[in-house]
Amino acid sequence: MAEPWRVIEKAETPDGVLELRQRALRDFLIAIDNRVLMNSRLNRSELALGALACARVATRPTPRVLVGGLGMGLSLRAALDVLPLDAEVVVAELNPVVRRWCEGPLAELCGDALGDPRVRVVIEDVARVIAAAAKAGARRFDAIVIDLYEGPHARTDVTHDPFYGSRALARTAAALCPRGVFGVWGENPDAGFERRLAAARFTFDRERPGRGGLRHVVYLAQHEGRGAPPVSRRSGV
Repeated sequence: MAEPWRVIEKAETPDGVLELRQRALRDFLIAIDNRVLMNSRLNRSELALGALACARVATRPTPRVLVGGLGMGLSLRAALDVLPLDAEVVVAELNPVVRRWCEGPLAELCGDALGDPRVRVVIEDVARVIAAAAKAGARRFDAIVIDLYEGPHARTDVTHDPFYGSRALARTAAALCPRGVFGVWGENPDAGFERRLAAARFTFDRERPGRGGLRHVVYLAQHEGRGAPPVSRRSGV
């Protein structure tokens, strides 16, 4: 019989009460208003997102990566494991308590990812960080990895969604270096998001990590610039 969950810490946020719960040494979950956002035992898609997206830029000179959403630090850990020692990784996290958790009770789970000298955390909305990088003369990213608790879905505002809408995708394209990589986690494939990616001149792969059980989706998109025909490739479905 599984141990009951116990709340380690909770914090008020604009979206509700955020809780970190634990029931075994490495068994954690994060919930908001009793809605489970992530579970440390169900992490294969998060690990795949960080590793697959960053592997595509790992051979570039001093790759610069933006990770949107810290969570339990698992996507970040997977990214660090494939990136070179001279990489720069900026993590944009909205809630400072999540950073504190990853430096404390979750540090062992994520391999002390925040202690890596390549990592810099900014307490900021990742949409704002992308918008700043999209401005003329700003430093761009080789890869942008979005690991939020809600991915693209059928109810996404097709124009104004701050991450997956058409305007956001145009900003993301502008914030990326030539042939930059855009990695996105989602619960399920979303045809509307795929159409918007193609319209924004991204090619993409769609991965479904693992075999059996709950299989989330990982989008790996690459910006092709003006004049390149939109192409999609789907695998692992």
